[in-house]
Amino acid sequence: MFLIAGPCAIESREIVFRTAETLQSVCGSLGLPLYFKSSFDKANRTSPSARGIGMDEGLRILQEVKERFGLPILTDVHESWQCQPVSEVADVLQIPAFLSRQTDLLQAAAATGRIVNIKKGQFMAPWDMRGAVKKISGQTSRIWLTERGSCFGYGRLVVDMTSLVEMRKLGYPVVFDATHSVQQPSSQSGVTGGNRDLVPYLMRAAIATGIDGLFLEVHPDPDRAISDAANQVRLSDIQDILTQAVRLQQTMDSL
Repeated sequence: MFLIAGPCAIESREIVFRTAETLQSVCGSLGLPLYFKSSFDKANRTSPSARGIGMDEGLRILQEVKERFGLPILTDVHESWQCQPVSEVADVLQIPAFLSRQTDLLQAAAATGRIVNIKKGQFMAPWDMRGAVKKISGQTSRIWLTERGSCFGYGRLVVDMTSLVEMRKLGYPVVFDATHSVQQPSSQSGVTGGNRDLVPYLMRAAIATGIDGLFLEVHPDPDRAISDAANQVRLSDIQDILTQAVRLQQTMDSL
């Protein structure tokens, strides 16, 4: 199992470096492969609000993380023209959930030769990801599929753990996004809420079901984050959470 982790949005060099340093240390001690994740633009916000530091400065910071800490990088792309310049820094191009059916974006990401991580739309059944895969499987086999909850239920995202099983049938690594899965869309006067206390429970259920990668957004002071404040994990808690994850994965491997 590998980990994708970092602050939701690139807010400052200091926050990114502090988070990367801690994650590198914790993952190194646990033998957990790490992809550092942070977004230079949050283009799919619920309402007009801070979006991030921008592509040029964001890529410069991510390049520094790559050079200083030796970590592979994952970041979002929202438009086709972004894919090539972003691929010069990022090892994985992430397709946001709301854009998971955008053909031109998917194909532009695949054309870079980088890994393409497609986040399943909240409005999609797991087997509907077959269509997204078919759009690029002729260009690349370097595809990941990420579950992040579905828009059903009572003001919350609902995670159907069988979707992990269904997406795995498509033949590509499956990732579980434990932090976006605890979101409560538009629950705070036009701002997405959530409950980070529920992250470890869903994480454990997903690992027990079977995943290839775990996705966690992590922030030194998440309540002050410009994006996903309610569901990002506190950096101070990451050692305990990842220790749980690794121990459970080892247990599952032994069964």
